[in-house]
Amino acid sequence: MIKFRTMCDTKDRVGRPLPDSERLTGLGRYLRTTSLDELPELWNVLKGDMSLVGPRPLLMEYLPLYTPEQARRHEVRPGITGWAQVNGRNALSWEEKFALDVWYVENQSLWLDMKIITLTLWKVVRRDGISAAGEVTMPRFTGSSDVD
Repeated sequence: MIKFRTMCDTKDRVGRPLPDSERLTGLGRYLRTTSLDELPELWNVLKGDMSLVGPRPLLMEYLPLYTPEQARRHEVRPGITGWAQVNGRNALSWEEKFALDVWYVENQSLWLDMKIITLTLWKVVRRDGISAAGEVTMPRFTGSSDVD
């Protein structure tokens, strides 16, 4: 996935990446708050690797952490925007995001995609839900605590 680099690769003395708040650059902060950091992903859409609408692609390291239900988000092509993005974006918990992604998988339609694109434009203009409470971006996904 092609993206603008909005964070530097600074690590602590044992080699772990510093928190996002310390790695985010000034330009990166601007690109993220205006959602301009997503523009290069249009190339991925043109190549056919992504769709305009679908669950947002996440880090590969999260794959073994998904419940079977959460993994259903991979039944459709990933997108630049999605149902979770227009219903809270990074202000949602991981469980809420995954539930919205699965709802999209089960209810996908051209009409819903058009609605999501329209709502995305509104969210971008309002700069709504850019980061989770107390975070610069979103906390890492470490698995669901309510797994049966």
